[in-house]
Amino acid sequence: MKKDDLKSLITQMYDNLMSNIDNQDDVNKEQVTSYLRDSIDIITSLNDDKIDSIEHAKSAFNNQYQELANKSISSYEYTNQRFERLTQLHEETLSSCTEPMIDVPTITEKFNDIQTHMMDEVQKANDIILQLSNQVATLERDSNLDSLTKVFNRKALSTHLSHLCGHKDLKHELHLLILDIDDFKIINDTYGHVAGDKILIFVANILKKTLRDGDKIFRYGGEEFVIILNRIDAEHCQQIASRLLSLVSDNKPIYKGQNINVTISIGGTKYINNDTPDSLIARADKGLYRAKTTGKNKMYSELTDGV
Repeated sequence: MKKDDLKSLITQMYDNLMSNIDNQDDVNKEQVTSYLRDSIDIITSLNDDKIDSIEHAKSAFNNQYQELANKSISSYEYTNQRFERLTQLHEETLSSCTEPMIDVPTITEKFNDIQTHMMDEVQKANDIILQLSNQVATLERDSNLDSLTKVFNRKALSTHLSHLCGHKDLKHELHLLILDIDDFKIINDTYGHVAGDKILIFVANILKKTLRDGDKIFRYGGEEFVIILNRIDAEHCQQIASRLLSLVSDNKPIYKGQNINVTISIGGTKYINNDTPDSLIARADKGLYRAKTTGKNKMYSELTDGV
C-alpha cells in the first residue's frame, strides 16, 4: 500500500475518533481503547484484493450512519418543540374552562385545531422515519460489510467468488468453509433475539482474531458464515477448523448473568479447476449437512462430490 493511502487512512481514523468523542457527553478510556483495537484489526486485514480496497477500510472507520443519526436527532428535536407548543395550547385552552361562562363552541374549535395539528406532526414524523429507514436500507444494500458482525456480507462473497472462479486454473490451493451456529433457533427462543445477535458477534470476533490476515470472512446469511482460506493445504485447513470448533465451544458468552453454550458445525471443500461459485458452495454445504446430521460440533470435508 502506498504511503499516501496509509496517511489518508490514518487521517480518516483520527477524524472519526475525534468526532465520536466530541459527540458524546461521557467518554471513557475503555471506549477509546476499543475503537483503537478495532482500527488496528482493520488496518492489519488490508490486502490487495478487490474487496479489500483502501476505500473499504475507510468506510469501516467512518460511521456511515452518523449523518442519518444527526438527521434523526434534528427531526426529533423539531417534532418535540412542536408538541411542546401544542401542549401549551392545550393547557391554555383548559385554563379558559375555569371562567364562569364557558364558550363551548370556541373551546371545541380550539381542541379540534389542536387535534389536527397533532395528527399533522405525527404524519410528518412518520414520513421522516420512513425516509430515513429507506436510506439505511440503501446503505446496507450497497455496503460490502455486514452491519451487525462487521465482517464481509453475502454481496461481497458473490463478488469475491466470481473473481476467484474467473481465473479457472488457480496456481495455489484454496479451501472454503461454511460454518453454522448449532441450534441457533433454540438460543433465540430461549434467550431472545438480542442474545442471538450477541452470539453472532461473538462467533465473528473469534473468526477475526483466529484467522490469518489473508483469509476472508463473510456472513453468508442468518447464522452462517463462509471462510475462504487461501494458499493452504487440506491438513492445515483441518487444523484451523478444529481450532475454531474448540474456541467457540470452550468460550461461553455471558448474557444477563447466564453462560450460553455455543457450538458450531463446519463443512469444507477445496477449489477444483473450473469450479463455479455455486459448485464450490454446494460441495461445502454437503460437508456441513454431514456435520449437522452426525452430531454437530464437528467438521466434514467434501473435497470432491461424494468424497
